[in-house]
Amino acid sequence: MAARVDPMIVRRVIGDVVDVSVPSVAMSVYYAAKHVNNGCDVKPSAAVDAPRVYIAGLPDQFYTLVMTDPDAPSPSEPSLREWVNWIVTDIPGCSNASIGKEVLPYLGPSPAVGIHRYILVLFRQKSALLDKPPEPPALRSNFNTRAFAEKLELGTPVATVYFNARREPANRKR
Repeated sequence: MAARVDPMIVRRVIGDVVDVSVPSVAMSVYYAAKHVNNGCDVKPSAAVDAPRVYIAGLPDQFYTLVMTDPDAPSPSEPSLREWVNWIVTDIPGCSNASIGKEVLPYLGPSPAVGIHRYILVLFRQKSALLDKPPEPPALRSNFNTRAFAEKLELGTPVATVYFNARREPANRKR
């Protein structure tokens, strides 16, 4: 029987954006009716609005969600790695990201060249950040998920999911 290789290792999500971690909280991501699972394709035109992100966990715990593109502007030359698309903090467990505090407004996928990976990483907070919310990054380019998590003392990710997107021809967008 062949061993199953984790798509997050194959596609270098682990390595480029996060370190190896053991998922401990269920996270479900949807663009309209499409359930996002690791490695699936999502058209940028279908991801204009922020996804619905449902988080399990305990209701007395809070979570931070970060979405980045580690392939900006091009997968072969990711000089803007990571491009941060969205940051939400103080998401209560057993709820969804829309209840949290949006630190950086959602910016949908807009790959210029090639197939880009879009990574959604969930961290458990030690406590609510309401009294000292993080400042939004000055620039979306050259964000570092690991450094952000370290600064906020978030520890390792409790859930991660990624999808792929590629530029759509103008006449095919729907």
